[in-house]
Amino acid sequence: MGTTSQSLESEDRVRALLDAWCRATTAKDIDAIFDCYAPEIVAFDAILQLRFKGTEAYRKHWRECLDSCGAMHFEIHEAEVASAGDVAFVHYMARCGGTGPDGKEHLGWMRATIGCREIEGRWLVTHEHFSAPFDPMSGKSLFELQP
Repeated sequence: MGTTSQSLESEDRVRALLDAWCRATTAKDIDAIFDCYAPEIVAFDAILQLRFKGTEAYRKHWRECLDSCGAMHFEIHEAEVASAGDVAFVHYMARCGGTGPDGKEHLGWMRATIGCREIEGRWLVTHEHFSAPFDPMSGKSLFELQP
């Protein structure tokens, strides 16, 4: 197998990891979500905290987020995957949110970048970063922007 076909196979496996993570998120399946993360995950989520280190801290945050949402909604758009050896880099646009207590969907666009490693034959997310653009004058996030 040549380098090109190895990269394509790795990229396909990373896309499968993203698909599994997206399904788990929408299903609010915390165990399946964390099956996609390496134990030493470093995450920069867009809300509540500057940084999360390790699955214990990040799982607590995820649990709080999942508990506060009704139905969870998550879509991955325009994913670009690049891989070399046991490392992969992904960036994409995420349309995400949930159903509020009022029964209305509250969705917005976010930017996401993740780093993955192949560890013991499995691709896992080792770094995750979500962000939202904001208006520097008001300090408000601009979730309504469209890609």
